[in-house]
Amino acid sequence: MEAGTSGVQIGEESKNLTWKILIKEVKKVSLLAAPMITVSILQYMVQVVALMMVGHLGELPLASVAIAISITNVTGFSLLIGLCGGLDTLCGQAFGAKQYKKIATYVYSAIICLLVICIPIILVWIFMDKLLILVGQDPEISMEARKFSVWLIPGLIASAIYNPLVRFLQCQSLTLPLLLNFVAVLGINTLSCWISVYKLEFGIQAVAFSLSLCSWLNVIFLGIYINFSSACERTRPYFSKDVFYNIWLFLKFGFPAALMTCLKWWAFEAVTLLSGRLPNPQLETSVLSICLNISTLFFTVPLGLGYTVGIRVSNELGAGNAEAARLSAWVVTTAVFMETLVASVILFCGRHIVGYAYSHTKQVVTYVADVIPFLCLSIITDGLQMVLSGIAKGSGWQRLGAYVNLGAFYLVGLPVAIVLGFVRHLNAKGLWIGILIGSILQATLLIIVTILTNWRKQATKAIERSSEGTGEQRVDGTQ
Repeated sequence: MEAGTSGVQIGEESKNLTWKILIKEVKKVSLLAAPMITVSILQYMVQVVALMMVGHLGELPLASVAIAISITNVTGFSLLIGLCGGLDTLCGQAFGAKQYKKIATYVYSAIICLLVICIPIILVWIFMDKLLILVGQDPEISMEARKFSVWLIPGLIASAIYNPLVRFLQCQSLTLPLLLNFVAVLGINTLSCWISVYKLEFGIQAVAFSLSLCSWLNVIFLGIYINFSSACERTRPYFSKDVFYNIWLFLKFGFPAALMTCLKWWAFEAVTLLSGRLPNPQLETSVLSICLNISTLFFTVPLGLGYTVGIRVSNELGAGNAEAARLSAWVVTTAVFMETLVASVILFCGRHIVGYAYSHTKQVVTYVADVIPFLCLSIITDGLQMVLSGIAKGSGWQRLGAYVNLGAFYLVGLPVAIVLGFVRHLNAKGLWIGILIGSILQATLLIIVTILTNWRKQATKAIERSSEGTGEQRVDGTQ
C-alpha cells in the first residue's frame, strides 16, 4: 500500500516538474516574442508610411512606387534577408555553445558576402526601366520606378550591413535595443517623408531617399550600441583572417535559407503579376492586392514568433540541450496556431466590412468578402510555415526546407493557381486557392519534418559545428 502511495507521489511530482519546465519555457518565449513581434510590425509600417505619403501625389507616382517596391523586394531585399537566415543557425548555435568570438566572425563573413551580392543587384536596378518596358510595362511608369529604385541603392548597401547586425543581437536575445532602434527609425522616416513630400515637394525620389536614410540610421544606431554596450562585451566584433575562412560556411547555410525565403515570396509576386492578365485586370489585381496586404498585416505576429523560435532552438542546440530545443519548437508552434486561428475567426466574421477599408466600390468589397474564407486558411498555414521555417533555420536544415518550398509552390501551388484562375475561370479567387494549396502542402511537409527531427543528433551537430576549427574555450572551461 505504501509502495502504491509512493508511486502516486512520484507521478505527481513528475507532472509538477513537467508543468514547471513548460511554464518556464513559455515565459522565455514570451519575453523574446513580444519585442520581436513589435519589431516586425514597425518594419512593416516603414513601407506602409512611404506608400501612404506617395499615394497623395497621384496615380502615376503611386503605381510607379508600388511596382518599384515590389521589384526591389524581389530582386534585392528579399535575397539579403534570406541569406541572413544562415546566421540564425551559425550565430545562434555558437552563442549557445559559448563560442562567443565566432559570432562576430560569422557576422563579418555575412557582411562581406552581402556587399558583393549587392553589385549585380545595383546593376539590375539602374536598368530597371528597360527591363520593365521589355516585359510590357508602361514606359512612363517604368521611368518613374527606375528613379525610385536608384535612390534606394544606398539603402540596399546599408541593408547588407544592418541585417547581419540584427541577427548578431537576436542570437543573444538582445531584443530591446532592436525595438528602441526601429521605434526611432519609424518616427524619423515618417517625419522626413512628410517634410519632403508635403513641405519641400521633392516627389518620389525624396521618399526613396528617406527609406535609404533610415537604413543607414539602423546601421549607425545598432553599430553604436554594439560597440559601447556592456551587453556585447563578450561578443563584440573584431576582424580577423577567420572571416574569410568562414565565407563558404556562411554561404552553405545562407543560400538554402535565401531559397526558403525567396521561393515563397516570389510565388506570391508571380500570382500578383498573373492577375494582371485576367479579364477585368483592374478589379482582379485590386482584390488580390488587398488580400495580400491583409495577409502581410496578419503575418507580422508569426514573423516575430518565427524569429523567436529560431533564437531559442539554435541557442539550446548549441548548448547541447536537445529536449529544451524540442520543447521550445512545439511551444511556439502551438502558440502561432492559436494566434492565427483567433485572427482568422475575427477576419472571417468581419469579411463583409473589411473591404471598405481599402475601397468604396461595392463590387470590390463583395469580391474581397468572397476570397476572405480562403485568406483565413492562408493566415493559419502561413503562420505555421513561418514558425516551422524558424525551427529549420535554428536547427540547420534549411536545404530541406528549400526543397519543400520548391515542390509546394512551383510544382503544385502555382500550376494549380494557373489552372483554376485561367482554365476554370475562377480568376483571382482561383489564383488564391492555388497558392493556398501550396501553403497547406508546405506547412504539412514542414510539420512532418519537424516531427521526425532527431533533436539529439541536431544538438551533436550544432556543438561540432560551433567548435570546428577553433580552440576558443567556453565560459565553463571546456573546449
